[in-house]
Amino acid sequence: MANYTAQDVKKLREDTDAPMMECKAALDEAEGDFDKAKNLLREKGKAAAAKRTDRTTAAGVVALASSDDKTIVGGVVLECETDFVARNEDFVAIAQNIAELYRDNETVDEATIHGIVEAAVAKIRENIKVTKSIRIVSANPIATYVHHDRTKGSTLVIDGEYSEAVRKIAVQIVSLPPDVVNKSDLSQEKLDAEIEIETHRAMNEGKEEKLARNIATGRVNKEFVKRAVLLEQPFFIDPSKTVSQYLAEEAKGVKLVSFEYLAVGQGS
Repeated sequence: MANYTAQDVKKLREDTDAPMMECKAALDEAEGDFDKAKNLLREKGKAAAAKRTDRTTAAGVVALASSDDKTIVGGVVLECETDFVARNEDFVAIAQNIAELYRDNETVDEATIHGIVEAAVAKIRENIKVTKSIRIVSANPIATYVHHDRTKGSTLVIDGEYSEAVRKIAVQIVSLPPDVVNKSDLSQEKLDAEIEIETHRAMNEGKEEKLARNIATGRVNKEFVKRAVLLEQPFFIDPSKTVSQYLAEEAKGVKLVSFEYLAVGQGS
């Protein structure tokens, strides 16, 4: 029988986060050699992580970390297999730790991130992966927002003074995710593609091609642009005004520069 104590099993569990029975089995296999048992568990954890890489990650969290002056933001989408794990405090803390690494380092060693994820897989026993990461630096404070369920969030870079009104526009981005900030940011190729889609839609409704194209242009300007362009969207608190109008009233002189939208299931 291997020469080890219950305290050895307890310490091995504390050091590796492996289940108690796996710690005991590792000490048996290592014939009581603590360091060897620890290495065995690490190797088994890596093997288990590799086996889990093909499992679908349908749950997860968004984490954002801002510098004290709000001019640097790191962010990550960390996905897992189940909502049960996504709501776990340890999982949320891992995501926040990774977000802080992206905030605090101009270049993040991907091997470090891989090691953190691998350790999390070994502990949590689910496939876990980073599906998106960001690091944003600005001369002005960056607005951030993470939804209460942590499944989506946003960042907003501005030119001007930060205010609560600016933060609410970060909420807007999560409420109705846009494609671009300004209408001028939409490519003509994208607009033409939308017009073609709407032209076929109108023709399927029985309209002649010339009339269908006119209807399509109107629909793209009225529907697509108001959905895809942040400044053209109805403001989520008061849909009677656009985001642009709200900005002019509540944050005069502020220009929206760029945004990031992060969401579980969004992909990289």
